[in-house]
Amino acid sequence: MIPIVMFAGLTIVFCVFFWFRYRARSEMQQTFRAALDKGQELTPEIIDRLGHPQASKDKDMRLGVIWLAIGVGIFAFGFGIPDKDDVWRIFAGIAAFPFAIGIAYMILHKFADRD
Repeated sequence: MIPIVMFAGLTIVFCVFFWFRYRARSEMQQTFRAALDKGQELTPEIIDRLGHPQASKDKDMRLGVIWLAIGVGIFAFGFGIPDKDDVWRIFAGIAAFPFAIGIAYMILHKFADRD
């Protein structure tokens, strides 16, 4: 039963993601149509800016903090398991990957151009 629920959950998440993306693009087209119907001139710069919004300057910092928190959470989870064979070392190894990704995002934030 667990694998069925897992795959069904993943399917639902992907379907919702694609549905929201479709809906956002549809609303963007409606905005363009309404602007054209009102006689507004749409330059390629405006269309590009509306179609691809500019990412936040602190996006790397936020992603870095999230990945670091995931790594610390996995590491802390390893200490919560009563073990006989040092299970926390396994979780420390698993936690190293999201922790390293978080550090990489922090480095990207440090050296990113903020103009």
